[in-house]
Amino acid sequence: MAFHAQDRAYRFILLFFNCLLTFGSYFCFDMPSVLQDTFTGATQSNCSDGNKTMNITPYCNVTCDDCLGMSDDSYNLLYAIYAWTNAFVVIGAGFLIDKLGNRVGLFLFSFLVVLGSSTFAAGAMLKGTKAMLPVMLLGRLLFGSGNGSMTIVQNRLTAYWFRNKELALAFGITLAFSRLGSVLNFFLTKTFEGQYGLSWTLWGGAMLCGLGFISAIIVSFLDIYGVKQLGDADNLRTESKKVRVTDIRYFSVSYWLLALTIMFFYNGVFPFVADSSKFIAKKYGFSDQTSSYISGSVYDVSMILSPFLGGVIDVRGKRGYLAIGCALFTIPVFGLLAFSHVYPLIPTLWLGITYSIAAASMWPSIPLVVSQATIGTAMGLTTSIQMIGIGISNLVVGQILGKSQGLTDAQTLLRWKYVMIFLLANTLACVLTSLFLNINDKRKGGILNLSKKDKLRAQGLLESVSESGKSADSSDDENEPLLRNRKTIN
Repeated sequence: MAFHAQDRAYRFILLFFNCLLTFGSYFCFDMPSVLQDTFTGATQSNCSDGNKTMNITPYCNVTCDDCLGMSDDSYNLLYAIYAWTNAFVVIGAGFLIDKLGNRVGLFLFSFLVVLGSSTFAAGAMLKGTKAMLPVMLLGRLLFGSGNGSMTIVQNRLTAYWFRNKELALAFGITLAFSRLGSVLNFFLTKTFEGQYGLSWTLWGGAMLCGLGFISAIIVSFLDIYGVKQLGDADNLRTESKKVRVTDIRYFSVSYWLLALTIMFFYNGVFPFVADSSKFIAKKYGFSDQTSSYISGSVYDVSMILSPFLGGVIDVRGKRGYLAIGCALFTIPVFGLLAFSHVYPLIPTLWLGITYSIAAASMWPSIPLVVSQATIGTAMGLTTSIQMIGIGISNLVVGQILGKSQGLTDAQTLLRWKYVMIFLLANTLACVLTSLFLNINDKRKGGILNLSKKDKLRAQGLLESVSESGKSADSSDDENEPLLRNRKTIN
């Protein structure tokens, strides 16, 4: 057959549409960051009367017809509710995907993304009313329910189709496509909003999310057709029936340390990108558009480097060492922003490099420390832990910044310095957890740092053990996922 699921072309075509699942949602996720002054600014009338009708304090230094008049607390709540929703939903979503399969998740979660982005856009049209903020928060809640869960389906599909092959490369390409959406948002959204207004801008983002729903249909067809060709349909159904929520208790120490390492690292990156455009404009005197470009450079670098780094990691391994390395090299970023006046593009590009290494090394490590059947559950639980951390961080940042009205520039910059110190503290915690991760991994055989050649040798060893009917370190529950399912060796 000319087009078979075993062909490299088939899995990379599936990967292309799999990448498009989250392209639009990543574009929409950071739209508030690019439009932060529009969200927190106010019309002149609202500014003059304190906007008592909406019971919020707008950022009165910025006024415009499209401004929504949110306080900094309310603005950060848009990110916090997204994170908290993910924290609670993705655990159940991961188990649901493991239990019912990818196709159910594809349709359900892509629909929630479209519904949430549309509700958010509709809420912005209610500016000046008490309903605006609740409707927009509802939109972010629905959007978060779908987007975080969709990422789990996306990662699960990638882990299945690229196991024992170009797994880190595939994860890198997926991240690059997602970040392409983020990058285009930082480059295009402010200009588009200036020409067509806030409402059309937010509705345009919702239309891009519709692209993800169409891609979900295509990916679902390719997955069904490909699994049947591989003769794996019955095996997957059997594995799904065996999955239980209580399988979480079998997750290894390496898994939990890896999840905490991911959480602390992302606690520094995502809240920074969410708020940094306003910080850069305030501290360095750049325009809103220039500040957005500089903030978005974190994702620019990630988009370019992720596939390349994924290919290198597939061959060289060293995931654990890279995790601790990128945490260590992130420390100067927030120090420079807090205590110096170095040109801001330098630390943001620097953060983009370390973020790219972290994403390419940490997330593809999860299939190495859990069984194939529980990848969805593990991804969901990891995302939940990550989002709990990010949600708390967004709330802390919002509390530190407080209300901007009546503050001098010096007082505002001092608050921003405290924000950078808080993000730095999360990075230091990441260094600590990644250190423990490497110590534990080395004690258990060093699977995270194996090269491709080392993995092939390990796979051959496991096959020989299976044929001889013996158990390799059966008392060592750290290697239990490998012995239960050799597919986890990629």
